[in-house]
Amino acid sequence: MALKSTLGFGMMRLPVKNNDPTDFDYDHLNEMVDTYLAAGFNYFDTSYVYHKGKSQIAVRESVVKRHPRESIRIATKFPTFNLKPGDEDKIEDIFQSHLDDLGVDYIDYYLLHNFQTRWYDGYDGKGGVIQSEHLIEHSLKWLEEGKIKHLGFSFHSSAKLLDRILTEHPEFEFVQIAANYVDWNSELVQAKACYDVIRKHGKKVLVMEPVKGGGLAKVPEAVEKALKEKDPDRSIASWAIRFIGSLDDNICCLSGMSTTEQVKDNIRSYQDLEPLTQEEMDWLSNEINALYRSQGPVKDLSKYEGLKLYGVPVTAIMEGYSVCQLQPDPGFSDDNNYLLNAVAEEYKRDFKEDLPKETLITKDGEDVTEEVYKAYNWLRENTF
Repeated sequence: MALKSTLGFGMMRLPVKNNDPTDFDYDHLNEMVDTYLAAGFNYFDTSYVYHKGKSQIAVRESVVKRHPRESIRIATKFPTFNLKPGDEDKIEDIFQSHLDDLGVDYIDYYLLHNFQTRWYDGYDGKGGVIQSEHLIEHSLKWLEEGKIKHLGFSFHSSAKLLDRILTEHPEFEFVQIAANYVDWNSELVQAKACYDVIRKHGKKVLVMEPVKGGGLAKVPEAVEKALKEKDPDRSIASWAIRFIGSLDDNICCLSGMSTTEQVKDNIRSYQDLEPLTQEEMDWLSNEINALYRSQGPVKDLSKYEGLKLYGVPVTAIMEGYSVCQLQPDPGFSDDNNYLLNAVAEEYKRDFKEDLPKETLITKDGEDVTEEVYKAYNWLRENTF
């Protein structure tokens, strides 16, 4: 039995020459694309901003020009975060640039990039640029015109906000979220809660960060030992891939690939792996997840229970900070992009401002203000 989802090719870490992110090594890239397609996969995920705005051109040259249009699925994203109040007149030109750069007449899967509290509601809760600039209305017009076949968005905020967006806009067909067995029960990322909301609304899921930026391919020693004791023949990364590949209603699992060997490794993983049992899913998301988190610098979250900083549970802040420190690149984890929106949702302010300092005293009378602010400020400084 094969995994339930397919493998998507993320076009954001492509091979380049001379460390120039806009100078693509097309011989290498073409080999990667052809290897991927030959294995029976066909979903290419790009964006207006990847590779300093040139990734879509790489897709045109390496994929669109070299393979029949009907044999490939192209996904790209509108740069929601680039919109400012008064920018509505720029939206149509940006969308046309997608078609021009990709060299296509239509886009199979079109996403509004990075839906989150500050862009949807604004810091004051009265409506962000997504609403003020009528971005959703424009995208529905493109859908009606046949310029896009499926409409969705990528998401980086709370399950509560996601539920409201899908209630207010049932026209969206799918949502792309960060998900893996460590983020599954995360207070900040809320992967399972978001997944459940998407399915409640009858929508499809796209998954990014299945191996958490490499953090679930090379795990702490205690976690590796537990996984190997469970199945010594399985690779460490395969557990993460199987976890996501076993989810229902998942269109595909995205993987950013930079070399032909990475492409082959991912293909082998998808072709050789079977879905997890429910028992294995629960074991990963509960026991292994807890073991993984225990390897971070914050060992005990219980003393922070009941405390909030700017409306956000301190347990979420400390947990997010601690997990980031376990990643290959702590500043490029996914956890550090959620606190900003949690503060915006609960406190109605931009956490990059100098907010009034709060004092944090545990139920046992311990003053934890400084240690909490250390974690908070690290997340604040490493948001991207």
